[in-house]
Amino acid sequence: MNNTGTLRKKHTSAHKAKVALAVLSGQNTIQTISHDFGVHTSQAYAWKKQLEEGAASLFEEKNKQEKPDPAEDIEKLHATIGRLKMEVDFLAKCASKCR
Repeated sequence: MNNTGTLRKKHTSAHKAKVALAVLSGQNTIQTISHDFGVHTSQAYAWKKQLEEGAASLFEEKNKQEKPDPAEDIEKLHATIGRLKMEVDFLAKCASKCR
């Protein structure tokens, strides 16, 4: 809740994109778009700005994007499995002593 005691709306990225594209298209006024989508005009402008600034990244080469190393993921998963196995064993011992 915010200071006025109301819950803040959480908008999906798809909703934000629709609002930003509508503002960018210029077919309606910002006030009309804001009213239709149920957002404040300043928020609509902010999403439009984010779209304009981030649009170029959509067209970057796929090879330039960082790909996670599968070996690191496997190591993390093995470590997690080991930790969880130790916890289960510990809890099983505690449970057998409590009976």
